Amino acid sequence: MLNRVAGLSIGAGLVGSALNESLYNVEPGHRAVMFDRFRGIMDEVSEEGTHFKIPFIQFPKIMDVRDIPRVISSNTGTKDLQMVNISLRVLSRPDIAHLPEIYKKLGADFNDRILPSIGNEILKNVVAQYNAEQLLTEREKVSKEICEDLKSRAGEFNILLDDVSITHLTYGPEFTKAIEGKQVAQQDAERAKFVVLKSEQEMKAKVIIAEGESEAAELISNALISAGDGLIAVRRIDAARDIAETLAKSRNVTYLPSGGGGGSNMLLKVD
Repeated sequence: MLNRVAGLSIGAGLVGSALNESLYNVEPGHRAVMFDRFRGIMDEVSEEGTHFKIPFIQFPKIMDVRDIPRVISSNTGTKDLQMVNISLRVLSRPDIAHLPEIYKKLGADFNDRILPSIGNEILKNVVAQYNAEQLLTEREKVSKEICEDLKSRAGEFNILLDDVSITHLTYGPEFTKAIEGKQVAQQDAERAKFVVLKSEQEMKAKVIIAEGESEAAELISNALISAGDGLIAVRRIDAARDIAETLAKSRNVTYLPSGGGGGSNMLLKVD
């Protein structure tokens, strides 16, 4: 009886072990390609879930098919021979339909093998087509060209890029000093331009004032000439009235009427 129980236990253990070796799981966000001892990497791709395999003959290779972020940096030269440090942030994933081919040629670490190489190649090729200043003023255009070229190049290795963006862009100290000097020169030029415009406006204002005064004097002169002696007499009377008012306020001045019949002359006696 004991021998029979022991035999059944051993049999159940062997069955359980064989069953366990015949199953494998594929976690979410992953896929599996199968390596067969006799046929090599098979063309089928296993989806998420539990699958069967032939024990000791077939071995599943689990691969991550989610987007993986990576930063690619390069120190390269521009069209005008300025050195620039540029970094890209890339989200990449394998093309699921070509996973067996990717595993055969590149292995499970395909990102580490391909992206740094082609990323530096694309960055150097694109940056070399622009001047250092254009990388700032035309950054969107440069980023778009890098994205298109990098996607095309990665597609040759069955790698899909969901996002490519420039995250870091710096220049050498010489170019930075040149940019600062240029900005200072532009500010000085704008300041000098403002001073010149201000002087021109002030000169124009003085000319306008002088012309106005000249025209006013001419109008008064013409009015005096056209009015004749009557206007001159009125001006004399106004002047005499002003003088009389001024002298009347003085304590040491006494007015005496003239003895003549003209009536317009006065004898002034000062005490």
